[in-house]
Amino acid sequence: MLTIDEILSRGVSEVIVEANVRRKLNTGKQLRLKLGIDPTRSDIHIGHAVALRKMRQFQELGHTVVLIVGDWTAQIGDPTGRDESRPRLTVAETRSNAEYYMDQVFKVIDPAKTEVRWQSEWFGQFDLEKAFGLIGRFTVNQMLSHDTFRKRYEAGQQLTVLELMYPMLQAYDSIAIKPDIEFGGTDQKFNILAGRQLMEQMGMEPQDVILVPLIIGTDGRKMSKSFNNSVDILMSPKDKYGKIMSMGDDVLPVYYEVWSDTPIAEVKAMAEAIKAGSVNPRDLKMQLARDIIRQLDGEAAAAEAEAEFVRVFQQRDLPSEMPEVQLTEAANIIDLLVATKLAASKGEARRLIDGGGVRLAGEKISGYDSVVQPVGEQILQVGRRKFVKLLSN
Repeated sequence: MLTIDEILSRGVSEVIVEANVRRKLNTGKQLRLKLGIDPTRSDIHIGHAVALRKMRQFQELGHTVVLIVGDWTAQIGDPTGRDESRPRLTVAETRSNAEYYMDQVFKVIDPAKTEVRWQSEWFGQFDLEKAFGLIGRFTVNQMLSHDTFRKRYEAGQQLTVLELMYPMLQAYDSIAIKPDIEFGGTDQKFNILAGRQLMEQMGMEPQDVILVPLIIGTDGRKMSKSFNNSVDILMSPKDKYGKIMSMGDDVLPVYYEVWSDTPIAEVKAMAEAIKAGSVNPRDLKMQLARDIIRQLDGEAAAAEAEAEFVRVFQQRDLPSEMPEVQLTEAANIIDLLVATKLAASKGEARRLIDGGGVRLAGEKISGYDSVVQPVGEQILQVGRRKFVKLLSN
C-alpha cells in the first residue's frame, strides 16, 4: 500500500490545500470524496480514469467515494475545454449514459465503498428563489475568468447564461453532499474551486481539492478516441494489450506513474534508461500492459492477453479468434476493407495499401484495383493487429 506522501504526490498535479488534506487524513474520520460523472460521454479511457485510480487509493485507506451523476447539468451542456455549446441531453439519455458509464467506473473503484447520487435529487425541487440565491453568490467577472468562457466571449461566439450557470450548479453539488475532498482533472479546476468558494460562503468547511494530470495518448498527442490513441476501459484485454504495446517509448514513464505502483524512483529513472539503451522498452510495455489489464480485467485476462500477443506478434501466428465475414461475390479490395471495418474510409484503405499494410492470405496487396474472389477461407490482414476471416460457400 502506498504511503500518504506517495498518494498525495504521485500522479497528482495539485493539492488545494495539502496541509488541510493531511490534517483530515490524520483525524481517523471516514472522508467523503467527491467526483462528478459527465453522462454526456459514453466510453471512458484510462486517461479519464486517472482520478478514479487515485480515489481507489483513498478507498483502500477506508474512505468513501461519492459519485455525482450530472443528470441535471447534462441538460445544460458543459463547455469546459470546448469552443462551442454542447447539445443538451434528455433525461432518458442521461440515465442510460450514466448507467453505462458506471459499468466502466466500477472496474476501477470499489462499488462497496461508493455512494452514487443523482443531481436531480436536489435540483428536481430547486425553485426560482433558490436559483436566484445561488446565482447571486457569483459575479459575471468571476465566470469570465474561466478560460473557455473568456475565449468564446472575446471571439464573439455564442455563450448562453445557462452555460454560465454550469459551474454554479456543480458548486452546489458540494453543498448537497458535503464532501471533504473533490477530485478531478486539471481542466476542472475552475468548477471545483467554485464549490470550495460556495461552501465557505455558506458557513461550511470548504472542500479540499486534488487535481490529477490529463495524460497523453499512446502517440504523444492528447488522448482521444478520434485520434485512435486511447486505451478504452471496455476494450477487450487483447486490444488493450496491443494498444499499450504500440505506444511511443517516451510516454512510458507517465503511464507508469499514474497506472502502476512501481517505485517512483524507478519510474523517474526510466526515461534515462530508455535513452541510454540499458532497458528494452518492449519489456517495460509488456509489464505495464499486464499490470493495467490485471487491474481492469483480472489476472487471468492479463495472462491470456499477453499469451495472445506473444503468439501473434512475436511468434507471427494468427490470432485464436477473429471476426468472420461471408464473401458471396468478388469484391474490390478498397470496398472490402471498408465493409469489414478494417479501414474507416476508402481514403484510409488506400493509405494502408500504399504503406504495405494490407495482406490477403499472407500476400501483400499492392494495387487499389485488386479483386478478392470468394474462394474457400482467406485471412484479410491490416497491419499486425487487425484480422478478418473471409468465408465463402
